[in-house]
This record gives sequence, structure tokens and C-alpha cells, in this order.
Amino acid sequence: MQTLLDHVEENKKARVVDVQGGWGIRRRLGQMGIHPGDIITMLRFGALGGPILIEVHGFQVALGRRIASRILVEDVE
Repeated sequence: MQTLLDHVEENKKARVVDVQGGWGIRRRLGQMGIHPGDIITMLRFGALGGPILIEVHGFQVALGRRIASRILVEDVE
């Protein structure tokens, strides 16, 4: 099932399917190590709509909710 990254529950893993946006957001996420096909673990949501904390390639990365809402992911069993 595909959903957006900001809708994934805490401590769940998901695979990046696509980034919905232009070259700027794709380049920015690529610099953080987030590419289609990567496995992401949702670690924590920030309070009051703050940033989310994910783990990708063994590193923890904080993303704003707007950027997270542009990353299409699918569940990993």
C-alpha cells in the first residue's frame, strides 16, 4: 500500500517509491541520502506539527512536514 511519508506510523519501515516535486527537492533529498528504492524507518514525530525524525542508511535525518508530505512510500513487511 502506498502512502505519503508523513502518514507512516512511528517505528515502521517504508520504501521510497517516488518524490513528488521538482529538481530542487529531489536534489535536496538526494544530498540527505534519500532516493527512490531506499528503506526508511520512521522514528518520531515532532510535537505540534514539527519536524519528523527518520533513519535512512543508518543515519538519523530530520525532515519538515511539507517535505515529508512529498515523499511517496510503500509499506515494508
